[in-house]
Amino acid sequence: MTPHADPEAGAAVKAADRAHVFHSWSAQGLIDPLAVAGAEGSYFWDYDGNRYLDFTSGLVYTNIGYQHPKVVAAIQEQAGKLATFAPAFAVESRSKAARLIAERTPGDLDKIFFTNGGAEAVENAVRMARLHTGRPKVLSAYRSYHGGTATAINITGDPRRWASDNGTAGVVHFWAPFLYRSPFYSTTESEECARALTHLEDTIAFEGPQTIAAIVLETIPGTAGIMTPPPGYLAGVREICDRYGIVFVLDEVMAGFGRTGTWFAAEHFDVVPDLITFAKGVNSGYVPLGGVAISAEIAATFDKRPYPGGLTYSGHPLACAAAVATIQVMEDEKVVENAAMIGETVLGPGLRELAERHPSVGEVRGLGVFWALDLVRDRETHEPLVPYNATGEANAAMAAFGAACKKNGLWPFVNMNRTHAVPACNVSEAEAKEGLAALDAALAVADEWVA
Repeated sequence: MTPHADPEAGAAVKAADRAHVFHSWSAQGLIDPLAVAGAEGSYFWDYDGNRYLDFTSGLVYTNIGYQHPKVVAAIQEQAGKLATFAPAFAVESRSKAARLIAERTPGDLDKIFFTNGGAEAVENAVRMARLHTGRPKVLSAYRSYHGGTATAINITGDPRRWASDNGTAGVVHFWAPFLYRSPFYSTTESEECARALTHLEDTIAFEGPQTIAAIVLETIPGTAGIMTPPPGYLAGVREICDRYGIVFVLDEVMAGFGRTGTWFAAEHFDVVPDLITFAKGVNSGYVPLGGVAISAEIAATFDKRPYPGGLTYSGHPLACAAAVATIQVMEDEKVVENAAMIGETVLGPGLRELAERHPSVGEVRGLGVFWALDLVRDRETHEPLVPYNATGEANAAMAAFGAACKKNGLWPFVNMNRTHAVPACNVSEAEAKEGLAALDAALAVADEWVA
């Protein structure tokens, strides 16, 4: 679809937004949200007729792009047949969505508890783990994000936790491996893996293994920087969990459903957790949906004992119909395979080539259509281009980079000192190359801030 300009309509949308919408994670008087007129595939456009290639996939969830006709049609058909129904009943779209998801999860994670999104999935996974083990504590990593609800925000390991962290949630944070900014002074991936596992074991020992219900990790951390764990790390965590009777939870809210070139990122590491949380890509965010995939052992805990949790809209028929259609589209159009191919042949090589030419790029990392550029002031010291959690004038370099991206028709994912390349999983080769060209131009702006 070709966008056309309608500034008057855009002004009305913006005025109503500014008068009545309270935006998340924002100082309300300091934001200027773009009024969006439409979207299709990998692009969206505003009311002034400006079109942007979306390298954010919304919030890393439109894995099949915007307005896929088959998913839109499935939602319309479900709305005409049964628009909503309570979660205690067996409903066709709900049953089918659960089966299709279970068929793609690793191991025996064959029972699906539906939620409305990723944060609620994490909340319920932790509740299941605590009830299953009878233990109170949860371990999670710094440099992580698990959601904005009460438990999930405390499990989160980035600054969004700080305002809500009252220190009573039973959460203990530890350092996961990240060689580029190693907390363990490692020089190789094998050192980083071994030292991170030792650190985790030490943390467990000093907290008391008998007090720990779960270890929650993003399989590949997303918003925190797309740090692919070194070979052997997740397998090592799995072994530690087995040894101490700790539930192993992998958060695949962002990394799941094709994002890394496999259905679930855990497949890259040949690891089966006890619980997987998912959302976002399960139906490309067309209707809110998330959930927990549950192992046979944990599901059996609640065979005779009621699970004390539920949601009014759990397994909403419209959301589940969208999931069924999305999964079918991903199969028919080989979307997962496309994500793997684009990562291997276009994004990976293209981003590494940009790094060779732009001194502001300290490291390139990722898989599939899940990539991050770590931007730095000094490649030797790895000093970030802006300070950790920078705001205002301290964040000027990243603000200038982001503005340059938009000027070149690219909507970027920018967080702290990083930009993430996370287009739709069905992005074309030509679109990916268009995004790389826009990044190339914007990185020239970032280069001006290199020491």
